[in-house]
Amino acid sequence: MNISRRPLLLAGLAAPGIARAQAAWRPDRPLRIIVPFAPGGSTDVVARVLSDTVAAQLGQSIVIENRAGGAAGLIGSEAVAKSPPDGYTVLLHSNAHVIAPCLVSRMPYDVVGDFASVAHLGRVPQVLVVNNALPITDMASLIAWLRANSGKINFASAGIGSGNHLASEVLRSALPGIEMEMVQFRGGGPAMQAVISGSAHLCIDPIPSAVGHIKGGSVRAIAVAGPTRSSALPDVPSATEAGLPAWDIAAWFGAFVPARTPAAAIAAWNAAFNGAMERLQPRLVELAVERQPQIATPAAMDDFVKADLIRVAAILRAAGVRPE
Repeated sequence: MNISRRPLLLAGLAAPGIARAQAAWRPDRPLRIIVPFAPGGSTDVVARVLSDTVAAQLGQSIVIENRAGGAAGLIGSEAVAKSPPDGYTVLLHSNAHVIAPCLVSRMPYDVVGDFASVAHLGRVPQVLVVNNALPITDMASLIAWLRANSGKINFASAGIGSGNHLASEVLRSALPGIEMEMVQFRGGGPAMQAVISGSAHLCIDPIPSAVGHIKGGSVRAIAVAGPTRSSALPDVPSATEAGLPAWDIAAWFGAFVPARTPAAAIAAWNAAFNGAMERLQPRLVELAVERQPQIATPAAMDDFVKADLIRVAAILRAAGVRPE
């Protein structure tokens, strides 16, 4: 066997012996994480919480670049897909990664073929919030207000293809006969600011980016989209408690690199991300980011992404959304 190939072979064979694979690839210049959304959104929050600890484990500084634009973060994702497959550029994305091909008929990249999965970075429930000036305190008063104002309501989203767009479509399907207009913004942060200012009535946002606004009193939380309450918002009822058991939509976060990135580099990033999530568990709990150890390896994340592509396509088809 050619000795120069042994570290790469070990990296490909040793998931979970990732420590050995990590030693086979050590970056010698700064790294970058591309977030395909504006600063302040949930994906950006997770990237910034993890980045310093990940950088320390990899031994290099990490620059976070926000490249917002396009449905479901197409611009930032395309930039990573077309980057050199050398391990120095990582895409940190949300479940909008699998929503994009359900909305865009001519994708500039292949979600499966042009990326290699690195790590699953947790799932988070989403929460519905409203402007404080509205006479809404719970789901019953929300539904009554929506019915009384049907056709005059706007809700903020991070754009078609975002996680809160998907959650909003499922909510609309659970409330037939109520007309709401979606107002798109360039990321979850601007969408939340629209609700705070009153230029939008409500939005659905992953808890990591919404929790500070809720606890600070900038917006009022009505319900968590899912069957159980969140530890980050213990006083906010779940959708099931609020009477909408079918409204169960969680966001997730993941790290990806360009296809054909060396297995040793993928293993090193995987170990660094998993190590950061373990060390920062208390902070992640505060943000309602729930670890899923069963999706810890790159291979498991690959399988998860493929399965979620199918699930999301079915939800959007049911909502009448077609690729354009």
